[in-house]
Amino acid sequence: MSIEKKVLNELNEKLINEKKRIEDELNRLGKPTGSPGDYKTKFNEIGRSVDENASEVEEYTDNLALENTLEKQLKEIDEALKETEDETYGICKNCNKEIDIERLRAYPAARTCIKCK
Repeated sequence: MSIEKKVLNELNEKLINEKKRIEDELNRLGKPTGSPGDYKTKFNEIGRSVDENASEVEEYTDNLALENTLEKQLKEIDEALKETEDETYGICKNCNKEIDIERLRAYPAARTCIKCK
């Protein structure tokens, strides 16, 4: 890959910072299950009335959807970080061509080029 070392370090730092942010958010929503990147959403009990129960379920459902999205993003980041170590970072997984550096700067965990997106 022809990414300059300075740019690669910049992208690697972005990935690490985003990973930490996502892990912090996942820890706020739930707790790790023991499997890497897998969390269990907390169910907050507000009260016993029908309205309170409905609010609990709605909040849980929203948090579960957010958890799933964050877990997916965390997996993509972990894969990108591994690729930086393997020196395969920045190569499109579909066409094996280089991913444009501006795409990587916008979304460092990108696994495909714009054309294959």
